[in-house]
Amino acid sequence: MIEQDVDILTRAGAMASFLCHPERGGPHPAVLLLMDAPGVREELRDMARRLASVGYVVVLPNLYYRAGRDSLFGADVLSEGSDDYRRMRAIRTKMTIPPVMEDIADIMTYLDGRPEVRPGPIGAHGYCMSGPYALAAAARFPDRVRAAASFYGTWLVSDAEESPHLNLGRISGEIYISCAEHDNLAPPEMVAELRGHFERSGVRGELEIQPEVHHGFAFPQRWCFDKTAAERHWERLIALYRRVLG
Repeated sequence: MIEQDVDILTRAGAMASFLCHPERGGPHPAVLLLMDAPGVREELRDMARRLASVGYVVVLPNLYYRAGRDSLFGADVLSEGSDDYRRMRAIRTKMTIPPVMEDIADIMTYLDGRPEVRPGPIGAHGYCMSGPYALAAAARFPDRVRAAASFYGTWLVSDAEESPHLNLGRISGEIYISCAEHDNLAPPEMVAELRGHFERSGVRGELEIQPEVHHGFAFPQRWCFDKTAAERHWERLIALYRRVLG
């Protein structure tokens, strides 16, 4: 496995990112792993490595980079009330979809210059706060982001600019949406409304509710980690990327 910490030049500055890909057999399709609210950490780097090991160039960008180089947090970021939690929330609450779409456009430009990246369509998947970003990217860049997935994405139906539910019909690729049965950030009534938009849009893909699990089920270091659901998440994600990207 080849892995690097890289700075990706964006319109807003240098975005610190983790990049990894197989040693052999390239060039490979590129995919974006978009972080959850606690941010980039070793847990997510390990997930990027797992995906790279099956044949992808994986980019894990620090979407909080506009807040500076110290926008990485320790383990207590998961403890509500901790200093890191308060710092994270101060950044998280300012996040909106349009600037992230600019970042994704700049990441794609960066990937176009990497020799290990196969030219053509890319994938994007996001967890928690980034579920909407992955789906919005598929709508904003339909000719390039051809596979997108959201895992326990938060507020997929909202009044936010470019909210995913508004633009499902613009997606020309394939998407996968995985929701947890128990999730205060995507309650059942919101998921039901999203399903209605999904079905009316005619978008290709699937919306699946994972039974008896909670928000965060795919993260090995969370209290709510569920091995069965986590492995299903890998099965669905890799199958999606195989079908669409090769």
